[in-house]
Amino acid sequence: MIGYVTLGTNDIDAAAAFYDQLLGTLGARRGMNTPRVISWSLGRGNPGVAVAKPYDGAPATPGNGGMTALSVDSRDKVDAFHAKALELGGTDEGAVAERFKGFYAGYFRDLDGNKLCIVCMG
Repeated sequence: MIGYVTLGTNDIDAAAAFYDQLLGTLGARRGMNTPRVISWSLGRGNPGVAVAKPYDGAPATPGNGGMTALSVDSRDKVDAFHAKALELGGTDEGAVAERFKGFYAGYFRDLDGNKLCIVCMG
């Protein structure tokens, strides 16, 4: 259902370095790469994640209550991804844990304050 998610950034270079390494842990690679927008995916036909400087020129600000969840196929990947996000300068928004039966997730904010979740269901 999700085609792609775009997260606002005020520093495209720092965001690119953060997501190159973080999404690289899942095997994602850059697709679109412009001075204003950079995107990553696991390949054609898969959902993507992008960072962008706002088109209107105003500062990027994270929405209150908004969050993007990225799905992986193992709990080990959740653990590793969450740890990598924090290692790269992200901030913890909820330690990795089984929130309810079959829902194993960790929450963090990226360098611009966007809230993300890494989750394994099942």
